[in-house]
Amino acid sequence: MAFQVSPGVQIQEKDLTNIIPAVSTTVGAFAGEFREGPLDEIVTVGSEQELVETFGKPDGDNFEHFYSAANFLQYGNALRVVRATQTSQLNATADGTGLQIKNTTHYQDNYSDGSGSVGLWAARTAGAWGNNLKVSVCPDSTAYEETDKTTIASSNLSVGDTSFDLTSATGFSVGDIVNFGETGGYEYRITAISTNTITFVRHPEGTGGLHTVPEVATGQGSVGVNVRRRWQYYDKVAGAPGTSPYVSDRGGTGDELHVVVVDEDGGITGVVGEILESYDSVSKASDAKSPQGDTNYYVDVIYNKSSYIYWMDHHSSGTNWGTAALGLTFTSVTAVKNDSLSAGANGSTVTDAQLQTAYNKFNDPETVDINLIIAGPSGSATHVDNLITIAENRKDSVVFASPQRSDVVNVASASTQSSNVTGFFDNIRSSSYVVFDSGYKYQYDRYNDVFRYVPLNGDIAGLTCRTDLIADAWYSPAGLNRGVIRGAVKLAFNPEKLHRDDLYRKRVNPVVTIPGQGTVLFGDKTGLSAPSAFDRVNVRRLFIVLEKAISTAAKFQLFEFNDEFTRANFRNVIEPFLRDVQGRRGITDFLVVCDETNNPGSVIDRNEFNADIYVKPARSINFITLKFVATRTGVAFEEVAG
Repeated sequence: MAFQVSPGVQIQEKDLTNIIPAVSTTVGAFAGEFREGPLDEIVTVGSEQELVETFGKPDGDNFEHFYSAANFLQYGNALRVVRATQTSQLNATADGTGLQIKNTTHYQDNYSDGSGSVGLWAARTAGAWGNNLKVSVCPDSTAYEETDKTTIASSNLSVGDTSFDLTSATGFSVGDIVNFGETGGYEYRITAISTNTITFVRHPEGTGGLHTVPEVATGQGSVGVNVRRRWQYYDKVAGAPGTSPYVSDRGGTGDELHVVVVDEDGGITGVVGEILESYDSVSKASDAKSPQGDTNYYVDVIYNKSSYIYWMDHHSSGTNWGTAALGLTFTSVTAVKNDSLSAGANGSTVTDAQLQTAYNKFNDPETVDINLIIAGPSGSATHVDNLITIAENRKDSVVFASPQRSDVVNVASASTQSSNVTGFFDNIRSSSYVVFDSGYKYQYDRYNDVFRYVPLNGDIAGLTCRTDLIADAWYSPAGLNRGVIRGAVKLAFNPEKLHRDDLYRKRVNPVVTIPGQGTVLFGDKTGLSAPSAFDRVNVRRLFIVLEKAISTAAKFQLFEFNDEFTRANFRNVIEPFLRDVQGRRGITDFLVVCDETNNPGSVIDRNEFNADIYVKPARSINFITLKFVATRTGVAFEEVAG
């Protein structure tokens, strides 16, 4: 408190209202193999629909990865996903050589200056999906429309004809929209060009030939009829490109162009030639603004708005592309530029090392908030062990892992399946930060109309998330109340009591199908081999919540004085929180010690602060004994009940 040197009133505030903050417990984390989406970048998705929109649909190679993530989203609505980088993954490019662009940061750091040397465009993300893309650029009014481009050279045309000769087909392209001066303004789309012969269909119908016979004004047949040519997508924009108001105000001309992105092969939308994006009247000027004040430079517009492409280079024709507008004339580029992207590749099967690199994005608990790490398909014990290391270093997350596919799928003997499962998990170290399940479920893949076996760990993590939402983190996610698996047609391995006993002794939680009651998680053990309170998932997650919440509150004691006032204030923050957890059945009793007994002078002199928090965790019921006793008619229950 500052000293006053003359009479006056000084006002001070002291905030003693600190509480324990709420902490997240339901955020999932997954890294795997996908067909679309950014590489090596954390993306948060809230639903299966968002997962498909960002990372694409599953196929026969990556469905285990996709459904591990999608199944979690049946129970929760917060999943952080990283698409792993695979060997030979490439973005499709305009020049057909391919290039790997991992994500927007990678693009900005390496290729946003036009140094990629792969043509004008690249697909937004790696994968064969980009080979479906075509980018069409209309750079000026001549490219947009030529009124009297040429004349008809054929005579004796008939209604319904779908081809004839032009005087010259130079300057025409497949897809151009043409008109032959017929009454009614009929238009046709060119489908093929051979020397001066064009083949066409009616536009926009896409089928049929001539509506009427084109004739010159003298009525002497079709020879000499003028032919108008228009850009293929002329009717998808407002009009011919010209000069934008921004450039016109600064004394420049000819800066506008149109860009259209098309699903040329139909592999993205299912419709051949479907228009995906259209950018109307964007500018070649680097400083151009729209009337609303937004950037209108076509490179920036594509970067900011497109879901499908990156700009990679300017058109080789014309001048002043990408320069400031003041006083510049952007010279005409009279030809439409069509680029079909190619050389996009999905890459080879993801490896454990590549998955480890992707999962390492979740290493830092201070910058990435996650709680439930989904292992997906277990390529090896090394993969699971890598994830346990992440969870143990973070100390606020639990890993959920399934056995290998070959351990349970298409294995005829249940005894062999049980031995395979326990044998796989025997090679994984003891830890309370991992939960093992017993196998795979058979579910419907609606994207490919087939049934597939998928690992259960996405569901088990999802059950844990749902338990948090309907109860609390310290409740067990197992059993008929909270442990019913969704979408399971059957199990690859449905363990009987004998096998469940073997699995449970080996730290594996059985998943069983009970007739009339569904498929149920029938265990809540962690991967800790030593007998302990922490060998149950509800206790491990209770301590994660307590440690995460209380440590967050403890940060506010940093740089305060280690005196009785600070210690009492800390106790007054912690104890109400623990009483609340006790009232919600998480613990049965607690004690907070934070006084001079554990903060003697030697601790204070080292600038340290100690608090000891003792809790008695609530335990879940794993074993039930029901004793039925028959007695004689004349015996009083009081005589035998004791």
